Amino acid sequence: MSAETILELKNAKIYQEEQLILSDVNCTLQKGEFVYLIGKTGSGKSSLLKTIYGELPLTEGEGIVADYDLSTLKRNKIPYLRRRLGIVFQDFQLLSDRSVDHNLEFVLKATGWKNKKEIADKIKEVLDLVGLGTKGFKMPHQLSGGEQQRVAIARALLNDPDLILADEPTGNLDPETSNRILNLLIEISQRGNTVLIATHDYSLMDKFHQRTLTCEDGKLLDSAA
Repeated sequence: MSAETILELKNAKIYQEEQLILSDVNCTLQKGEFVYLIGKTGSGKSSLLKTIYGELPLTEGEGIVADYDLSTLKRNKIPYLRRRLGIVFQDFQLLSDRSVDHNLEFVLKATGWKNKKEIADKIKEVLDLVGLGTKGFKMPHQLSGGEQQRVAIARALLNDPDLILADEPTGNLDPETSNRILNLLIEISQRGNTVLIATHDYSLMDKFHQRTLTCEDGKLLDSAA
């Protein structure tokens, strides 16, 4: 793996429990790349993402993510791997009983941040980056769906991740908001964070052409190959 390689899978087999979902998975993602992950429902997209962030074990083949070896990854090391990743889900997964600022503070404290000023500065930095610098005091229910997704992206950026995994991040959003979220993720990749986005939204892909990985018939096909 070169210093700029963030993810590398070689001859990997992706299992969901005992069932083989994808075989002979080979792909490499470099620093700052923006890549789509597409495929029909049940084709293996989510299983692949779960393997990358340690939810599913990699039992066959090789896999390195942010310098962590997935094939030998112990359960107690998974939180350390996830600190190098930013994960954005379709349903935002914000804590509804606390403000945007406190949602982000919760994650920072959970990942070992202690200095109050550094925490406040980091929260301001990521909210400014996603265009929500004035919304930190609001509760999640006071935000639109697009704003909630921006908070989820800000949360994913808190620990300066090497790789952002976005699982259908525009799935619940209208087309105009989806465009803005995708533009934001592309901007983030141009800052040097690698972004892998699982999506069903082919209209977005027509507007923003990028390298595409396709889960199909138990294989992973790469448009760059």
